[in-house]
Amino acid sequence: MVTMTHPPSLESYRALALQLTCHAVNQASDRATARALMQQAIARLKPQIAASLAFIGSDCRLVVLPEYWLTGFPLGEPFAVWADKVCLEIGGAEYEALGQIAQQFRIFLAGNAYELDPHFPQLYFQTCFVIDPSGTVILRYRRLNSMFAPTPHDVWDQYLEHYGWEGVFPVARTEIGNLAALASDEILFPEVARCLMMRGAEVFLHSTSEVYGQSRSPKDVAKLSRAIENMAYVVSANTAGIAQIPIPIASADGGSKIIDYRGLILAETATGESMAAFAEIDLAALRRYRRRPGLTNLLARQRFELYAESYRQAQFYPANTMLDGEIDRAHFSQTQQQTIACLADADII
Repeated sequence: MVTMTHPPSLESYRALALQLTCHAVNQASDRATARALMQQAIARLKPQIAASLAFIGSDCRLVVLPEYWLTGFPLGEPFAVWADKVCLEIGGAEYEALGQIAQQFRIFLAGNAYELDPHFPQLYFQTCFVIDPSGTVILRYRRLNSMFAPTPHDVWDQYLEHYGWEGVFPVARTEIGNLAALASDEILFPEVARCLMMRGAEVFLHSTSEVYGQSRSPKDVAKLSRAIENMAYVVSANTAGIAQIPIPIASADGGSKIIDYRGLILAETATGESMAAFAEIDLAALRRYRRRPGLTNLLARQRFELYAESYRQAQFYPANTMLDGEIDRAHFSQTQQQTIACLADADII
């Protein structure tokens, strides 16, 4: 049995799911224009964080930003064009600017962006990151389930060689708790959160861009479920619309929220840019709850070995389909169609 210890930590603090408009850069004619727009977005962020912290208080130590907030998402651009125009470089100018904000306000700053990786020069990954108050990126999680972007599973063997399992399911042990990230609709995949919880995750940082206003939408149900079944906080930051693309701006707008380890919604905002989704993260209470015997301690009642063999046998979506790096966007729908056929052949669907 591995004994996990917590670093010196705060008893409690405030977290903010900061709901911001995404100003998409798809229409930028070249790399320089796109990068200038991205820096403008970071410049807008700084006073928004300053004002939010002034309102919430100095104990606000965690700020979570929405999904692909700096750039928007690709609208049919070839891989090479999107990679060159908007994808962040590890240690690049955008990370440096965000790190300066984290340093200035002494916060943990979490977000999501498309990112390049020197080990896979022909691809990019959608990456969730956490920057600590020193300005250092302390967590980098690459989305594992994506419909339209490469994932580590698509270069699985090589990815494991470079990063190992802890790089696939990273958890940052910090003074504000054990932090882990989930990207967008990965909240719908319980295995991702579960694997992060098994590595000690206490606070899930969920950067998303989604429809808001539906009663009990699948993602909203999933946020509650991931909190309850893992006995963890979920800090979910949605976009306040996506501007400068043909899709109507408010299609992904609103509903950023913070959920506690019992599945209770502590704070939620409506539509538009907002800092209203902030709440206390009570680490001491979470840890007491996790260590309390009883019917509600789902972690202590979980028997993981019961399911291991079923998962081992269930291999339908193929790994390593992008090792050659020669990918076009038709690859994603073709692979899904092949997977559906495999599920049908196995009499699962």
